Amino acid sequence: MLTEEHLLIRQSIRDFVKKEISPNIEKWAQDAHFPSEIVRKFGDVGAFGPTIPQEYGGGGLDYISYGLIMQEIERGDSGMRSTASVQGSLVMFPIYQYGSEEQRRKYLPKLASGEWLGCFGLTEPDHGSNPGGMTTNIKDMGDHYLLNGAKLWISNSPECQVAVVWAKNEQGRIKGVIVERGMEGFSAPEIHNKWSLRASTTGELVFEDVKIPKENILPNIEGLRGPLSCLDSARFGIAWGAIGAAIDCYESALKYSLQREQFGKPIASYQLQQKKLAEMITEITKAQLMAWRLGVLKNEGKATSAQISMAKRNSVDMALQVAREARQIHGGMGITGEYPIMRHMMNLESVITYEGTHDIHLLITGADITGIQAFK
Repeated sequence: MLTEEHLLIRQSIRDFVKKEISPNIEKWAQDAHFPSEIVRKFGDVGAFGPTIPQEYGGGGLDYISYGLIMQEIERGDSGMRSTASVQGSLVMFPIYQYGSEEQRRKYLPKLASGEWLGCFGLTEPDHGSNPGGMTTNIKDMGDHYLLNGAKLWISNSPECQVAVVWAKNEQGRIKGVIVERGMEGFSAPEIHNKWSLRASTTGELVFEDVKIPKENILPNIEGLRGPLSCLDSARFGIAWGAIGAAIDCYESALKYSLQREQFGKPIASYQLQQKKLAEMITEITKAQLMAWRLGVLKNEGKATSAQISMAKRNSVDMALQVAREARQIHGGMGITGEYPIMRHMMNLESVITYEGTHDIHLLITGADITGIQAFK
């Protein structure tokens, strides 16, 4: 069902991951090291904003291409995919969709090339699944705004040059604000001691009377629809990306089962191991079909938020189950850095929570089918 262009894009990103990420990722994860040099390399390979028009530095590609790029990067590592999908879906997308032409020209080419790294400020210390309760705010001071507040669990923040931040104005309406590194009162401290996404850089955003020029407000959006539409774009990428993590676990388990011998023959010859492998590939295939169909709907402008939620939740849940079964097939070796299984499993424990938790996505589907919102 993939076009020749899709296959070429998938192969080019697969080759990039094999060369630039796979040989190093276990050490990066063990050392909790974010390789900042990868940002420029992602830009060079076209991983940032692939659906953004070429005139702004993007790839001008369709959404299935974007999904395949996310799938292949997450075969390498979920943290690496987080870096790319935040940049494209949560920073470049809102600037392109809701920004002024001046903002597009100023920020998008630098973000697309990897010259700048961006982050997305929505989640707060006390407001995660309920973003509408945010307390981060802007006040109109005449010729500028004053921004105050804090955001938490922000991918890319310690290394970012620009942040798309969501804050309430005096009327309680949510506005998008572009914050640049170096603005007085703006800091982005790093979060340490993570057991998950260890090769990704995660932090806070802290705003203490930060002066925001009026031209840094996104002019074409107001309310929660802005950040939620960004999350739709990111969740679509996760629906594909998590499949990549599952594929990597499955392929490692299949290879190991054919090589590992017990009782005089490969463990792949035993029924219980074949059951695990058969169920893994079946679930991966089902998730791929759902993601592909969602990509078609995205290309046609018909994909709904509820459909994207369903796919995100399904893919990540499936990938976690595959990772756990793959760990069992690897036996004790499955917990070591000789194989990618435990790293994927730990990463997916974050992926199942961020961009909408497993339970919230379940309730979004519940609201879609019953017409009743159970999470309010």
